[in-house]
Amino acid sequence: MENYKFSNGDRMPIIGIGTWQSDREKLFNAIIEAVKFGYRHIDCAYIYDNEDIVGEALEYLFKNDGLKREDIWITSKLWNAYHKKGCVLPAIERSLKNLRLDYLDLYLVHWPVALKEYVKFPEKPEDFYTLEEVPLFKTWEGMENVLMAGLTRHIGVSNFSVRKLEGLERTAKVKPEVNQVELNPYLQQPELQGYCRRNKICLTAYSPLGKGDTARQNDLNLFKDPVLNEIADKYKCPVSQVMLKWAIQKGIVVIPKSVTPERIKENFDSLNIELTDDDMMRISTIDKNNRISYGGVFIIEGSPYTYDSIWD
Repeated sequence: MENYKFSNGDRMPIIGIGTWQSDREKLFNAIIEAVKFGYRHIDCAYIYDNEDIVGEALEYLFKNDGLKREDIWITSKLWNAYHKKGCVLPAIERSLKNLRLDYLDLYLVHWPVALKEYVKFPEKPEDFYTLEEVPLFKTWEGMENVLMAGLTRHIGVSNFSVRKLEGLERTAKVKPEVNQVELNPYLQQPELQGYCRRNKICLTAYSPLGKGDTARQNDLNLFKDPVLNEIADKYKCPVSQVMLKWAIQKGIVVIPKSVTPERIKENFDSLNIELTDDDMMRISTIDKNNRISYGGVFIIEGSPYTYDSIWD
């Protein structure tokens, strides 16, 4: 399998399985099936409320499939309620306990938004800290501490703009190695791609196939896009494979989510096609700058966060 290679030689598989909003009843078997098909990368987060299921599946795989811990890449994320420097350590320890692991391969700051301790999702202005009260650079110091403690091998961020990456890099002892963001042919983010490429920050694409309301809006539904469908017809493959391989050929790690074995395998098989330069050029023309995961849960009346302040 293709990998993204870090400066220390560690390799993150270029395709992983996402677990956000995955059905808890089906997730255990989905992970077992994914590993059977060849996946070696699982993307998790504390707020997904299913790390315990992932942990059960990992324990089963290590006991029954001959896999070793170092064979599987595991990512998790720091939730917004634990942004204070001293909260990062107990937060990662909680995820490790749920995942039944001694260390993570990658730990990410989930959002550039700070919530009061133990707030799951905000409902009122009092549920928030401002970034002046809990600055991102202080959160990052906590991330550096858990890295130094050996609880994760790499640290990074998620949903960070170029401006916020620049802010962190001015004071960081260890620069972010990964930025996980929504990215697909309708949200290509060329400026962010360029910045991350120049600064050796690995981009990971969540929602690489689109999601949510796009299924009900033909003009925003990637699966109905004529260019993507023409390319898929040429290779006699599902359109999803064209979307995933487009990102992979740009050096972007993809983490499509599914609990359906047929779809899990179909996504993994995107590695078997090769797009031409002309295919890549045609896909570059269909960008609609259509962001779906814009952080709306944080943009409530009285919140210190707005769309513009989150995304700069």
